[in-house]
Amino acid sequence: MLIDAGTWRDLAWLFVQIVAGAVGLAFLAALVVGPVFVAAVVVQFLRGAGDGKVLALLPLGVLLAVAGWWGCPPVARGTAWLSGGLLAPGENARLRAQMEQLAESRAETVDARAAELRRIERDLHDGAQARLVSLTMSLGMAEQELDRHPEAARQLVAEARASARTALNELRHLVRGIHPPVLTERGLGGAVEALALASAVPVEVEVRLVERLPDPLESALYFVIAEALANVGRHSHASWAFVRLWEEQGRLRLMVHDDGHGGADPARGSGLRGIQQRLAAFDGHLTLSSPPGGPTELFAELPCRQ
Repeated sequence: MLIDAGTWRDLAWLFVQIVAGAVGLAFLAALVVGPVFVAAVVVQFLRGAGDGKVLALLPLGVLLAVAGWWGCPPVARGTAWLSGGLLAPGENARLRAQMEQLAESRAETVDARAAELRRIERDLHDGAQARLVSLTMSLGMAEQELDRHPEAARQLVAEARASARTALNELRHLVRGIHPPVLTERGLGGAVEALALASAVPVEVEVRLVERLPDPLESALYFVIAEALANVGRHSHASWAFVRLWEEQGRLRLMVHDDGHGGADPARGSGLRGIQQRLAAFDGHLTLSSPPGGPTELFAELPCRQ
C-alpha cells in the first residue's frame, strides 16, 4: 500500500476534504448567519432597543451574507475539481482495466468463434455433405442401370439433380450465415435495408457513413443489426421499429428502437449476449433500455476504424 500511488492520492484527497470542508462550512455559515444577523439588527432597532449604533452593525450582516453567497459555489467547484483529479484512476489503473477488458473480450471472442466453427462443421456434415454422398450414390446407381434400365437410370439422375439443387441451396444458406453476399455487393447500408425489407415488423433505416467500413467491422455490425431485428420480430410484439447508424467524433453509433412490450434482458437469452460479444471484440459497448411495457432501445458505440 505504501508504494502504491493511489494510496497517497487518497490521503491527499482526505487532506483536501478536511481543508475544503472547513472553508466551505465557514462560507455556508456566513450565508446562513448573515441574513439572520441583519434581521436581528432590524428587529432590535424597530423595538427601540438601541440607537443608531445598532444600525452600524447592519453592514456586517450584509457582508457576511454576500461573502457566503459568492464564496460557496467556487469552493464547491474547486473541491469537486480536486476530488476528480485525485480520485480518478491513474494511467496504470486505466491500462490494467483496459487489459482486463481486452483479455475478457478476447476469451469471449475465441469461445464464440469456436462455437461458430463447430456449427459450420455440423451444418456441413449433416447437410451438404450428406446430400453430396447421396448424390454420388445416385449417380453410381444410374451409371449401373444406364444400359439395362434407361428409365430407372433417368429417374436416378433426376433424383441426383434434386439432391444437387438442395445441397447448393444449403451451401448458399451456410455462406450467407458466414458472410452475406449482399454485404459485399451493396455495402452495409444496402444490406441493412435488405434486412428491413425481410423483417416481419415495418422498419425504417437511416445509415449515414462517410465511407465503407473495414470488412470485419462491417460484418459484425451487420450481424448485430440482424440479431436485433430478429429479436424485434420474435419477442417484442412491436408495430414498428427503426435502425439508425452514423459516425460522430470518430465513433460509430448504432441505435435500434421498437415500440414493443419491452422486458428484454441479456441474462434470459443468448441473442443479446451474442451481440455483446461481437461488439466487445471491437472494443464496443452496448447499452440496453427495455422497461416493462416498452419501448426497447438498443444503443451501441464502438471505434469507427479498426
